[in-house]
Amino acid sequence: MGGFATSRPASVALCAFLCFLNLFAFLLAVGAERRRSTGKVVPDEYDDRSYCLYDTDASTVYGVSAFFVLLLQQAIITAATRCLCFGPTLSSRGCAVAAFVLSWTTFLIAEACLIGGSVRNAKHTKYLGYYMKHDLVSCAALRKGVFAAAAAMMIINLVASLVYCWSYSKAATGGFMKHQNEVGLGMTDYGLDKGVAGP
Repeated sequence: MGGFATSRPASVALCAFLCFLNLFAFLLAVGAERRRSTGKVVPDEYDDRSYCLYDTDASTVYGVSAFFVLLLQQAIITAATRCLCFGPTLSSRGCAVAAFVLSWTTFLIAEACLIGGSVRNAKHTKYLGYYMKHDLVSCAALRKGVFAAAAAMMIINLVASLVYCWSYSKAATGGFMKHQNEVGLGMTDYGLDKGVAGP
């Protein structure tokens, strides 16, 4: 993965792939928000009890899928940049560290929203209340905005990740170019000195 830091085409390809993963996870989170399970109170035909009948559980599938896609994106960033600790010295280290911290913070918040929303949504799709109450008035449902919050965190995470990768790539590529220039300059000086004719 170290090649990403020293090759400009590879860095562009990495950023494009990270954008794809993040936007894919974003669309999954939006889909999970739009397909949140809703339930309705249904009377039992065999006795006087009632229970909650929920619709599709697609929101849980979308949420879990977004969780793993975002996890893959963060793992790739961590591997490609060596988690900031073992990479090259960054000239704009303050910007890189801030982007690194923001990237991980938004990642953790988004993942917590995704897994928490998915678990609660899956729980609500069961026949809750069947053995607890005889007369249900309403059915529990996942609070609106959980998956939307995860989607918002993903956008911030994408921006922070791109800034972080750009700072890392700039430092690595800049250091390589500086080394090449120093070598080239030394060879030029050596050639000039060597070409001076003696008395």
